[in-house]
Amino acid sequence: MDAPTSESKVIDSFEMRIAGIESADLEQLHALSVSVGWPLRAEDLQFLREVGRGYVALDEIGRLTGSAMWFPHGDDFATIGMVITSPRLQTNGAGRWLMDHVLSDCRGRDLRLNATRASRRLYHSLGFEPIRTIYQCQGIARRPSDLITPTEQPEVRRLEGKDLAAVIELDIGAFGVSRAALIGKLFAQSIGYGLVRGDRLCAFALCRPFGRGHVIGPVVAETDADAVAVIQQHVSAHENQFLRLDTPVETGTFATFLSQSGLTVFDTVLAMSRRGKGGAHVVPGPNLCGLASHALG
Repeated sequence: MDAPTSESKVIDSFEMRIAGIESADLEQLHALSVSVGWPLRAEDLQFLREVGRGYVALDEIGRLTGSAMWFPHGDDFATIGMVITSPRLQTNGAGRWLMDHVLSDCRGRDLRLNATRASRRLYHSLGFEPIRTIYQCQGIARRPSDLITPTEQPEVRRLEGKDLAAVIELDIGAFGVSRAALIGKLFAQSIGYGLVRGDRLCAFALCRPFGRGHVIGPVVAETDADAVAVIQQHVSAHENQFLRLDTPVETGTFATFLSQSGLTVFDTVLAMSRRGKGGAHVVPGPNLCGLASHALG
């Protein structure tokens, strides 16, 4: 990607220029995310830069005032995230300017993103349509007093390197498209648990340092009970620590377990998609119980 560093635009009397996000100062990028209340660590932002592409907007003296990223998965699909504009410029077209560059890069791809309330009007105007609500569940983890004990006692074990291929295959079915490279990178920095029946991996949950503590995700499972079986290992391991899980699951056994574990709904975002020029529309399946993150899906 060759960022058009010479391009400039006057926004609210400020002359802004655009540059590739890889050239941005990490401390400034972190300060931008903090300014809009996103509790990302510098390490989280660096990881996003390693797996994605994007742009930043800078003012006349080099202050970073906006960002937008996209994360390719194959040739026909991408997720969009890290769309941030400085609070003073949020209503003055900076976000759309950055998004126009991202959409130009992503021409022809199916796209998916998670929209905050403040950004939904922008994304709708760009052709994105709602899919479903995502619940940001977080809090100080605790072991539920009434642990859910399934009638069946499946084998739940720590995932190892030999399990990566099976994890990727399960993720494809749940996410809707292969994101093998991303899952490989997440797997390397996560602790994972998998549920096994016979010789088949049926569910998994990864957990890694993120934001204010740790995040569980992605989580893929065929049933609520299977999802509970793989995430309760992480809940127990992080008891009395901050834990987060982003999920499309609103009710049922899985949602109840999250609440009883101290992971209550803190906020919601709206998953939205835009169809590309290719074949079948890529949509997430019902087995995706937990996201990797808002930006990565």
